[in-house]
Order: sequence, then C-alpha cells, then structure tokens
Amino acid sequence: MTSGNSGNSADSDRELGFTPTHRLREMIGSKEISPVELTESHLRRADELDPKLGIFITRISDVAMDAAREAEAAVMRGDDLGPLHGIPVPYKDTEPMKGVVWTHGSLTYKDNIAEVDSIPLSRVKAAGGIITGKTNTPENGFAGTTENRLGPPARNPWNPDKTPGGSSGGASAAVASGLTSFAPGGDGGGSVRIPAGFSGVYGIKATQGRVARAASPTRNAGNNIMNNATSGPLTRTVRDAAETLAIFSGYDPRGEYDTLTDDVPDYVGALTKGVKGMKIGWTPDMGGNPVDPEVVQVTENAAKVFEELGASVETVDFNPSDYEDVFWTFFDYFTIKGLDAAREDFDNHREDMTDYFGEYMDRADTLSAERMWNIFSNIGAYRKYVNDYFGKYDVLLSPSLAVPAFDIGDAPSVIGGKEVPHRLWGFTPFTYLFNLTGNPGASAPAGFSSEGLPIGLQIVGDMKDEETIFAASAAFEEARPWADKRPPVS
Repeated sequence: MTSGNSGNSADSDRELGFTPTHRLREMIGSKEISPVELTESHLRRADELDPKLGIFITRISDVAMDAAREAEAAVMRGDDLGPLHGIPVPYKDTEPMKGVVWTHGSLTYKDNIAEVDSIPLSRVKAAGGIITGKTNTPENGFAGTTENRLGPPARNPWNPDKTPGGSSGGASAAVASGLTSFAPGGDGGGSVRIPAGFSGVYGIKATQGRVARAASPTRNAGNNIMNNATSGPLTRTVRDAAETLAIFSGYDPRGEYDTLTDDVPDYVGALTKGVKGMKIGWTPDMGGNPVDPEVVQVTENAAKVFEELGASVETVDFNPSDYEDVFWTFFDYFTIKGLDAAREDFDNHREDMTDYFGEYMDRADTLSAERMWNIFSNIGAYRKYVNDYFGKYDVLLSPSLAVPAFDIGDAPSVIGGKEVPHRLWGFTPFTYLFNLTGNPGASAPAGFSSEGLPIGLQIVGDMKDEETIFAASAAFEEARPWADKRPPVS
C-alpha cells in the first residue's frame, strides 16, 4: 500500500494534517494511503507542533502505532471499515482511556491510570479511530483557557502568545494548526465553542443528553462535576463535524445522565438543506453584555450573510437576565459533588492545585442549601425563556466570544469600555446559558480581527435540532469558506 501523499517531507505531512477527515477515510478505503503511513505522518507533525503549542498532556505513540498496524491489516484483509478507520485522533484528557494516564488536567492526578474507556472515547475507537494521545486542558476542565500545573499552557496557532481558549484548548490548537482534522472536546460551559471561536475552527455541542455519558468508577474531582457537559467535535469543516458528532451521538444503556433515547438525526443529510425561509434572530450582546466593537462588527457582517442566502434575519432583544449568577452557582453545586467524591485528594493536595480550581472548591464548600434551591428553581425559567424564543425563530446568532484571543494569563477585566463581572469568564458571556438550558450550539469562523485573530459566530438551535444548526453552518461555510485559511504556526 503506497501513497503519492505519503513520505517524510514536512510539506507532505502538513498537507495530510490539513486534509479533512472524510477525505482521509476515502483515501484509506481506496488504499491511496495506509493507516500506518498516516499515523507516522501525524506523529511527525506532533513532534514539530506540540513543543510550540502545548497540544498534549500525554502522548501514546507506541500504542497508536500498534493500533495503526492492526488497522492496516484490516484494510488488507478486506474487512468492513468504520467511519474513522485508520484516522489518528488526539483525545481531550478529561475523558478516560483504559490503561493510559488520565490527569483531567490536574497535577493531583499526574499518575492516575484510567480503568475504563469513556463512552464517547469507546465510540471513536469502535469507529476505527486511532488515539494518539491526551490533549491539554485546564484543571478538571474548569477554565475557558488552558493552563494547568502539569506543563506548558496550550497556545494559539494564530499567535502563540495568545490563548487558544479552553477547556478544549489542546484540541483546538491541534485542529487549527493542522495536526489533525478532528479532535474531540467537551462542553460544560462553552468548552467546545470557546476554543473554536478563539482558534478559528468549527465546534459544536449537541443537545444535552444526545451524547451518552457515564459516571467514572475512579476518584477524580472533575469526573462527575458537570452533568450539563457533553462531548463534541472540533473540526475545520462542517461535514467532518456532522460525521463525527453522529459517531458520538445515541443512546447507551451505560449512560447515567439522562441520555436521550431518540434516534440519531441525519446530520449529514441536513448539510444541503440551506437556510432559505428560515427565521433567524441576531443579538450582538445578549442583554447588554460587554463586547469588543470589532467582534460585533465582524459577527454582524456574518449574520447578514444568512439574509443574502434567503433567511429572514432580525435583531432581537434576547435578554434572559442574570443567567450568569445562576450558571456559576449551578457550577458550584456540581463542584460540591466533585468535592465530596475527592475530599481526601482535595485536603491532601491543595498545594498541587491551580489557584482557580482551589477557589472554585472553596466557594462550593460554602454554598448554602437555600441558595442551591433558589438556583435550581430559576433554571426552569431560563429553559422556558429559550423555548419561547424558538417557538418564533429557527436559529439564534450571537458572537461566540466577547473578544478575540488575549495573551495567556491575561484575561481582560474591561471589554468595550465596560468592567466585566467575572474576569476568568467575562470574555465568554454567550456560551454557558445554553448549557443551563441544554440547547445545541456551534461556533463557526466568522472572520478576523485587525490583528489577524479569529472571531467566531455562535449558532444556537432548538432542543434536539442539531440538523438546523448544521444546515445553517454548511450554508454559511459555503458562502464564506474558512478551511483554506492556515495559521502562522502550522
């Protein structure tokens, strides 16, 4: 099995790294390239890019090559091949892989070996994906940027001084830089959409419960904190996102977090539906949140594209008041669950924790039962507000983030001339509402800032309606292509 695209040259490896996943799968099926050749190319790219971008926490090159040889043997035997057969996939370290170090981004768990594969990871492996390592994430996934005490921070390929976002920062850096065309992320407050927006790639979180999740048998404060989190793909093309989300999606009896029993929608079939006749709402600030004027300009221009494509687009007063406070108390509540599960680890290893995670744990430990009751009572009101909106509109558009990517460790305290209420999260006021409500949402590349940094457009849909998001995303991608744009570090 040979390939005109394979070989040892850096240029050839780079082109393979930027080749869409669906095209790589076609090449493997037609024997244009072998899983071994593709994995070797990926690992060479990782050798080059990881030191510059902090993509990985753990690399498992030997394990990956063993899997690649098995995948190549299956091709040569003529076996039925899965939709990711022979495709190298770096996987976020918030998900366990049996027998591999699973840190969850925490120094406390630097020697923790996972006992099982998570459900989403097991589905990627069953589809033929070759796991090449565990990507960088903040401690227990608890930040919108990617720094921890295990090693270097993840960096943005468009400017390595800038953050790629988080908590799926290593994954987004891998996709944006052309190490891979697909990297799984997880989204409990925007952790797929934030790095997609900062890094100039496409990312989608499905409806809550669409992707089955199970509680972990091992003790880790991050394992069971957020039951409003869901796995989701980071890709450069909408088609790759549709195909890989289909792999993640669907009922599994092992799921413990209200897994949907519905059939998986036809995500790929939705890509050609277009937006003609859709009624779309656009909000530049979602109720007056501070936003950089340049972000508003770029995303508003992107929203106008949908009108050019035949949709009706209007500015809406989308203002679910005070949802920030509700979400962060909700976040604190699930931190308490993690705190209870890992009390001994927390008490004995506080010196190993990042400041931000230690602060979350301290605050959660003092949360009153009355406050928790009030917050859970309010969640229903937000879900009703969003449901009422989608009774009138098909899609909601907003900026993905309030600012372009900023210097690592320097989250802005003032945005658009206004002070932000929560510096660590003030740059992302648009994402976490839809983790409270459970709605599906995506971030698509909308353009660039004057400094050449990506700016994302958030595309939100009704409950269980990922198909409309994919239809709108694919139409926008066709009108404003982005996959050919490559960052300086690639």
